[in-house]
Amino acid sequence: MNKTEIAEIKKLFKKDDNGITRICGCYVDAEKNKRLELKEAFYSLPEEEMFKYVEIFRKTLSGALGKNLVNMEFPMEEETGEDGKQRKLMALVQSKLEQTELLDEFYDRVIDAYDYTGNYLILLIHDAYDIPSITADRVENFDASDYVYDFVLCCICPVKLSKAGLCYNPEKNSIEDCMRDWIVQPPDNGFLFPAFNDRNTDIHSLLYYSKNADEADIDFSYDLLGCTLPLPAKEQKETFQTVVEETLGSTCNYEVVKNIHENLNEMISEHKENPEPLELDKEDVKKLLSSSGVPEEKMEVFEERFSENIGESQKLVADNIANVRKFEVKTPDVTIQVNPSRTDLVETRVIDGVPCIVIECCDQVEINGIRIANPS
Repeated sequence: MNKTEIAEIKKLFKKDDNGITRICGCYVDAEKNKRLELKEAFYSLPEEEMFKYVEIFRKTLSGALGKNLVNMEFPMEEETGEDGKQRKLMALVQSKLEQTELLDEFYDRVIDAYDYTGNYLILLIHDAYDIPSITADRVENFDASDYVYDFVLCCICPVKLSKAGLCYNPEKNSIEDCMRDWIVQPPDNGFLFPAFNDRNTDIHSLLYYSKNADEADIDFSYDLLGCTLPLPAKEQKETFQTVVEETLGSTCNYEVVKNIHENLNEMISEHKENPEPLELDKEDVKKLLSSSGVPEEKMEVFEERFSENIGESQKLVADNIANVRKFEVKTPDVTIQVNPSRTDLVETRVIDGVPCIVIECCDQVEINGIRIANPS
């Protein structure tokens, strides 16, 4: 799914009008016991409760694509095997969340797979979206719909005690200790199935959500869904940096690294109007390094390091491995931050036999907020 398709589904979750047919849930305590199960027609809920649930659903489709939101495909065995996880999810969708045994089985699978040390709430909703056609001038035509997108959205929300404090009791006209309540928090994890690819149902894929992109639970996604998450965003960046360092070895100098930074940011800038995240496979990264000044004789080392650290068929999201807002030069004692568009102001030189970082400066130099009268 791309940004536009995610926004189209997210738009369905309105506070005053939405197509949610059913909401189901299971409250699980810290000992993995089911404490409560709910199963309701969504519009039978009090209005204030509906509004709060809608906020949770929208949150599960929020964040950066390629970081918090990740597209995943099912391996073939999960679709064809008798106990395939894709087949089990399809059964949930087709049941419209009305079969208790399917719900119980799903809750049990979440509880077995989810490594969480507190209380949490598993939420499931079913929706049926009558997909409007799009006219030539990009206007939705709700009277010309040929397909219905049937899907479930799962949200896994921590449940935590409210903070201790004092409050005003109007009945007693007094300040006293507040009663602490168990509050459902925004979701930590979730998924949308089937995916809404090319504005239609794709039963071979799903969209996975993780609140913390740097701590996505790879084991949980595999055990519950049968899909393998790509490397988390932070790990992608660190692994890319390792591959560059090991590829270049002793020839890893300022000029080459600066070129990689500039070329990568230029690729991101050229791609920014595209709703799909810019992904780089092994060949793309190889071309990036080559155009940045990495010599051809180093490419054999790159091939080995990429395969070992990232994987032959894996891709890196460009936004995860680049920082378009910052260019930083760091030593153990000094950190220099430079406008990413002015990396030309920094260079390395050997002065009196000592390697130095040289920064071109103008007549506007401040130290701790104090302007220097004569920088030269």
